[in-house]
Amino acid sequence: MRAKIAVSLLAACALAGCGTAAPSTPPKPKALTVADVRAPDPGGEVGSASSEFSSAADLTVWSRLSDTQGDPSRLAKIDVDATAKGALYLEPTTSTWFDAFRGPFVYQELAGDIVLHTRVKVEGKKSGPPLRKFSLGGAMLRVPQSNDRPNWLSITTGTGDKAERVELKETADGSSKPKEVPVEGGWIELVLARTGTVVSALYKEDGGVWKVGQRWLRPDLPKVLEWGVTGYSDWDGYGALKKDAAKANAAKTIKGRPDLKMTVDYVRFLRPATPAGDLMTAPDAVLVKLLTPAGA
Repeated sequence: MRAKIAVSLLAACALAGCGTAAPSTPPKPKALTVADVRAPDPGGEVGSASSEFSSAADLTVWSRLSDTQGDPSRLAKIDVDATAKGALYLEPTTSTWFDAFRGPFVYQELAGDIVLHTRVKVEGKKSGPPLRKFSLGGAMLRVPQSNDRPNWLSITTGTGDKAERVELKETADGSSKPKEVPVEGGWIELVLARTGTVVSALYKEDGGVWKVGQRWLRPDLPKVLEWGVTGYSDWDGYGALKKDAAKANAAKTIKGRPDLKMTVDYVRFLRPATPAGDLMTAPDAVLVKLLTPAGA
């Protein structure tokens, strides 16, 4: 009888939660305001990786994915302070960054929270917008050695589905999700930044104001990432290779009609003062102050 009573008491206690603390609700992340954040720091080790592209020697500190991964170059021309005075100049062959497809990428490996700030102009070879679809250039970050499970994010400008667009693209485990917004042609400033678990992309048209294009929650990204610039052109030139990324990546040449030239005024790296708070839901004005250089 005593055993039955003890079992009954244990069962009742389990149902009532006797002797156990109520589960705690984790505190909500702080709602951030503009007063809670400051502009990123341009100095230090991260700042020393910046390039103003004033001489050919500036190119020596940058790696090319075609060299480090053994891919075909996909660049018809690349130089500093030659084709365009005081700038990096890129002219890709038929190439792309989409799903598991890889294109040109010029980068440096950097650790921690980073703001990449660049100013670019993307044109067709005869000026004006590129004539071929998905001819884009801009900023990109990539997980190193992620060929088998491609993970990278980018903010580029040029011609996407239509001319004069900014494209914001996340690729997670080989699946790309792009978004396009219309912009004015000509020079445009781009920011791509990692702050904790959030990656953000911002842009500013020449003479305009900073706008937040996209934010992605990416807690999976490693501490060290590849940060740099890309330019690619002519998705339609892939033809049947659109169905076979592995074969396309290995092809020495892809016969198409690439139409893109990209001029990069500078690439500047800054260290953000990442706040304790929810950057995914913070007002755009918070991200603009946190991720764009003071006075830019």
